[in-house]
Amino acid sequence: MKVNKRSIAAFGAIAAVSALTLVGCASGGDADSGEENESAGEITVWVDADRAGVLEDAAKDFTEDTGVAVNLVQKEFGEIRDQFVQQVPTGEGPDVAVGAHDWLGTLVTNGVVAPVELGDASGDFEQVAIDAWSYDGQVYGVPYAIENIGLLRNTDLVPEAPTSYDDMIAKGQAAGTEYAFLVGLDPEAADPYHLYPFQTSFGAPVFGSNPDGSYNAGDLQIGNAGGQAFAQWLASQGAAGTGVLNTNISGDLARENFVAGKSPFFLTGPWNVPAAEEAGLNLAVDPIPSAGGQAAQPFAGVQGFFLSSESENKLAATEFLVNYIGSEEVQTALYEVGGRTPALTSAYEAAVAADPITAGFGTVGTDAVPMPSIPEMGSVWQYWGVTEGAIINGSGGDPVELWNKMSSDIQGAIQ
Repeated sequence: MKVNKRSIAAFGAIAAVSALTLVGCASGGDADSGEENESAGEITVWVDADRAGVLEDAAKDFTEDTGVAVNLVQKEFGEIRDQFVQQVPTGEGPDVAVGAHDWLGTLVTNGVVAPVELGDASGDFEQVAIDAWSYDGQVYGVPYAIENIGLLRNTDLVPEAPTSYDDMIAKGQAAGTEYAFLVGLDPEAADPYHLYPFQTSFGAPVFGSNPDGSYNAGDLQIGNAGGQAFAQWLASQGAAGTGVLNTNISGDLARENFVAGKSPFFLTGPWNVPAAEEAGLNLAVDPIPSAGGQAAQPFAGVQGFFLSSESENKLAATEFLVNYIGSEEVQTALYEVGGRTPALTSAYEAAVAADPITAGFGTVGTDAVPMPSIPEMGSVWQYWGVTEGAIINGSGGDPVELWNKMSSDIQGAIQ
């Protein structure tokens, strides 16, 4: 892979500035090799194993073009956020790291991440990706992948997409399979992430929004009238109602049953597509049907690379982020190894044109909203899941009273 950058105009500036300011600058070539072979320092990038191979190629190109070495350090993805927060203040952290956008509140409030100046390149990315990596009006990372759930349909069992939740259940029942519809749930904590589209279709987001589209932590909306209606609907689909929502069916069981042809519908993400394809199922990805009459909006999770606030080589690190990780070649390569829809629009359009499954998830993603990255979201998940579980299981009392208590508990926790 050879990266075709938007511009290499910054190369001379990087080499010159880095040569003056970085520790360890030394000649990287012979006397005839010119400026391009002169060592201009080093940046360190934390990356997980799945993306390391792609980054190796990008790093090689970057070093050839700028003289700045790239030290790739592999980390477990789930450990990167906490280690970044701990090590950056000590000067031991990297210049750049891979991560998820919903870490942003923690990273910003701890002062360990720096804004990334995307400039005109900001318009080259899908808007939801830029929104997800924005905090207090500033962009803090270069996004590379967008992930959301959709409705996976076995087209041999149901040829046409459903128009609503009720239509989906009717089509599923008409198919004569064991389950009309599948979604994986936890016995105690249900799954607010997967059930969120149904909740939003009742007009009950978690938080309200500011005029610029960012989440307003002071405007908790989950307990509004729409949330109460969702709670009643949730109970109607649980153990005391239709039984369509069943907390005894975990994510693994839902996948196994769908792959075995026991249901025409499976609410899931692209990570479960390979198992269905390997089983020989003919598939389509449909928009998530509305249960409450409004648009069913799933969460979008956006992965990207972000910049340390303590980086001693921000110019080079930013160049690597914007013009190498942000290039179509790298974004496409990351899509090919991970299966997540690219965040760069040109790479996104190429991916959806070549793969109808990717296109299907991409279409659903146009209605998606970024998962809140504000720190207050950390106070929401536990109350939310436990309450959903109790309502679906028909335990704990009246669903609206349970929902109102949940909202009150969350409000108390975030104050």
